[in-house]
Amino acid sequence: METKGTILVIDDELGIREGCRRALTPEGFDVQTAASIKEGQQMVQKGDFDLVLLDIMMPDGRGIDLLEPIHEKDPDIVCVVITGYATVELAVNAIKRGAYDFISKPFASDMLIITVNQGLEKRRLSLEAKRLQKIEQHAAELAHAKEEMERLDKFKSAFMLMVAHELRSPVAGAQSLVRTLLRGLAGDLNERQDEILSRINVRLDMLIELINDLLSLAASKTADQDQPRERVMLGPLIQKVGDHFAIEAQSKNVGLTCVIPQNALVVQASEDGLEKILHNLIGNAIKYTPERGSVSVELFTQSDQAVISVSDTGIGIPENDLSQIGEEFFRAGNVRGTKIQGTGLGLSIVKQYTDRFGGKMDVKSKQGEGTTFTILLPLVDQSA
Repeated sequence: METKGTILVIDDELGIREGCRRALTPEGFDVQTAASIKEGQQMVQKGDFDLVLLDIMMPDGRGIDLLEPIHEKDPDIVCVVITGYATVELAVNAIKRGAYDFISKPFASDMLIITVNQGLEKRRLSLEAKRLQKIEQHAAELAHAKEEMERLDKFKSAFMLMVAHELRSPVAGAQSLVRTLLRGLAGDLNERQDEILSRINVRLDMLIELINDLLSLAASKTADQDQPRERVMLGPLIQKVGDHFAIEAQSKNVGLTCVIPQNALVVQASEDGLEKILHNLIGNAIKYTPERGSVSVELFTQSDQAVISVSDTGIGIPENDLSQIGEEFFRAGNVRGTKIQGTGLGLSIVKQYTDRFGGKMDVKSKQGEGTTFTILLPLVDQSA
C-alpha cells in the first residue's frame, strides 16, 4: 500500500518516538525512528525520507547540527525541530540553518499531524517546482537546438543553391562543346575520340542532372513559408506531365497511363512545386521499370484530400530500405549495383514540397514486383 510519506523521528526519548509513530502511522505515514544523533545520521544516509522530526538536544550531540548533512543528502527533505527548550532565538537559529518549523514538547497529536502535513505539502510544491523548471529548461534547450538545426539547414540550402548556380554555366558550356565535336561540326573524329567524347557527354549529363536536382532541392527548402500560393487544378497538370513523359515511356516500351477524374480537384500550392513532384515520381517510375512494364498515374479523392498515386511494375525497393526513402542522396541497395543512374535527390525534393504543401508522402513496394508512391494533399473547399 502506498504511503503518504516516509518520516524519520530522531529523539532519545522512547515516549516521543513511539508517540509520533502511534499518531502518524494511522494517518498513512511510514514512520521510522532513531534513538541517537549517530543512528539518525546513518539512517538518513542509507534511506529515503520525506520529513525528519529532530530533537534539538540529545546525549550525543545537538540535533540542529544534523540539518546540514540531511540537506546535503537531499535539499528537499523537510526538517521539523522538536524541543523542550523553545525560545525565539532557538527557533530563528533553527530556521536559519534549514529547519522548516519547530514544535515544543509536550505536543498534541493533532498539532504533530498538522505540522507534518504542512511540511510534506511544502516538499511536494518544491519538488513540483523543480520538475517544472527542468521541463522548461529542457523545452528551451530543444527550442534552441531546433533553431540551430533550422539555421544550419538554411545555410546548407543557400550553399547548395550558390554552388549549383556557379557549376551550371561551366558544365553546360563544356557539354555544348562536346556535343559540337560529336556532331562533327568541328571536323571529323576517329572511332576512339568519338567513344571518349560520348563517355564524357554521359558524365556531363549526370552532372547536369545533379546540379538541377540540387537547385530544386535548395528551392524547396528555402522557399518562404509565406510565399503566395495559388489554386492549382491537379488534373490538367498531371495530364501535362504525363504527355511530357509519353515519348520516353514509348522509347523504353513501357506502358504509361493516366487516370484523371472529370471533376476538378484543386489544391493550394505552387504549380512549379507540384510539377517537380510529378516529374520526379513519374520519371523515376519509368526509369526503374524494365521493358514491357507499365506505369500508372491515378488521381482520386479520399475524404477531404486529393490522392496522386504513381504505380509501376519495376524493380521495387528492398523492405529494409523503405524507411530511408526521402533522405537526401539515398539510393536503394538494389539500384546502386546497376547501370541505372540517379542522384538520390529526386524523392527528397518530392518529400520537401509535399511537406511544404501540408501533404503526406507514402510508399509501398516489393522488391522485383514494383512500387507505388502516394501523395496526399488537402483539397481546397470550392464553396468557400
